Amino acid sequence: MVVDGMMESFDGTKLHFRKDIPEHPKAVVVIVHGLCEHLGRYEYLTGKLFGKNFSVYRFDHRGHAQSEGKRVFYQNFHELADDVNAVVQWAADENPNLPVFLIGHSMGGLAVTLFGTKYPGKVKGIVLSGALTRYNLHVLGELPLALPADTYVPNALGDGVCGDPDVIEAYGKDPLVEKQISIGLMNCCYYAVEWLKENPRQFTDPVLILHGCRDGLVSEKDSRDFFGEIASEDKSLKIYAQLCHEIFNEKCRDEVMDEAIAWLEKRV
Repeated sequence: MVVDGMMESFDGTKLHFRKDIPEHPKAVVVIVHGLCEHLGRYEYLTGKLFGKNFSVYRFDHRGHAQSEGKRVFYQNFHELADDVNAVVQWAADENPNLPVFLIGHSMGGLAVTLFGTKYPGKVKGIVLSGALTRYNLHVLGELPLALPADTYVPNALGDGVCGDPDVIEAYGKDPLVEKQISIGLMNCCYYAVEWLKENPRQFTDPVLILHGCRDGLVSEKDSRDFFGEIASEDKSLKIYAQLCHEIFNEKCRDEVMDEAIAWLEKRV
């Protein structure tokens, strides 16, 4: 069963969602996408999870794709964590007898890391993919930027998303991929990272941290630093030597997804 619609977040902002529910689900996975993209770019990963009897909940970030909100903009970084919390709570309420997990990519990885730090113990485990947690690679420049929050700059992330040129081409042509980024969002990411760096011991959830060594958008050192500083007793880290930013879209994506799914299945 597939359900597509809108749900209200913590402040009434309506977020576009999609639910893929197998006949006999054993757990729920909430997928959180990255900056400027949308839930539709995770169709293949959803299919893999669905095939293993995971219900999959996805949503477009506020200000992205089909969700409400000022385009690619955040007032403060807590909106990232609180939107994730709203979706997680909704998924848990709809599935009271099933464990809930999170998968977050890039800025989505930042969002679920903020969520895990602010709301520890609400999910059974978290998988991070190329997560922005320390900003070791200044791809957005030296932050924070002293410009009005509602100033916009072009989305220049495309060339760094993946090692597969077909994925890069599709990203550039995708009408739902946002073409501009606000200074407000960029600065919120900076303040979010600074807050994470101040509170690493508050992150205690089981976590699998995955990163491509050739990631040109988020340094793999982010994941190594985060892994070393958090308080989780159940934590694993894998750096893929030959992969770029979107490890779930590389040509060896099945191998990467199978590892993530195996980790989830051990914790159901």
